[in-house]
Amino acid sequence: MEITHIRNATLIVKYAGKKFLIDPMLAEKGAYPPFPDSVREDQNNPLVPLPTSLDQIMKDVDAVIVTHLHLDHFDEAAKKVLPKDMKMFVQNAEDAAEVNNSGFQNVEVLTENTGFHGIQLTKTAGEHGRGDIIEFAGQVCGVVFKHPDEKTLYVAGDTVWYEGVQKEIDQHQPDIIIVNGGDNQFHQGGSLVMGKEDIHEVHKASPDAEIIVVHMEAVNHWTLSRKELKDYTNDVGMDTLVRIPQDGDSYSF
Repeated sequence: MEITHIRNATLIVKYAGKKFLIDPMLAEKGAYPPFPDSVREDQNNPLVPLPTSLDQIMKDVDAVIVTHLHLDHFDEAAKKVLPKDMKMFVQNAEDAAEVNNSGFQNVEVLTENTGFHGIQLTKTAGEHGRGDIIEFAGQVCGVVFKHPDEKTLYVAGDTVWYEGVQKEIDQHQPDIIIVNGGDNQFHQGGSLVMGKEDIHEVHKASPDAEIIVVHMEAVNHWTLSRKELKDYTNDVGMDTLVRIPQDGDSYSF
């Protein structure tokens, strides 16, 4: 498998001979207003440009996985440039209806046992924050990839650490885990995605797994930098198993 971090939560995963585009936010730098009631409200989103061309990102994509419909995971640019006959996987019927309404004609809801060319895709649970903000943030999911010829990959999506993530790790025993780790927040409500302590809990739950941390420094409400996370991984002794890619970095497993 080959995993390329594009920007924010956008990933390209080549797995068992198929190319997946995950959570495509494809707009040019600064195309959208900042998320309100948060830090850097004077900076438009995305904060940084794409590391490669749209043509390169979309070349030979077999399917798109959209974990939820927030702008920084499925934006207007993606709706415009992705082919309308592209295979699209979404988390539930409500998201499927919205993606259909955007003109896409080949939309499927992920389940606990979705098949795609011999690859098992399993929808996983997630909580987009803690407490009252969960209702505001809405439903989210992750996905586990399995194939006899590949290691097991768990893309956790926009979730904090909680017992549901522990259950997914216990059930699937992933070899590689991708977490969204910018500790993004509004001024009230706390973390919307994982902070450094959450990532440490993931490591403790799966001490042999390699962890890739994305969703960093790309939209205005991030609060955890790559440098701070790197220093923390050194301090707690998980630096050899936690990768913090720059935009455009790739890993093969």
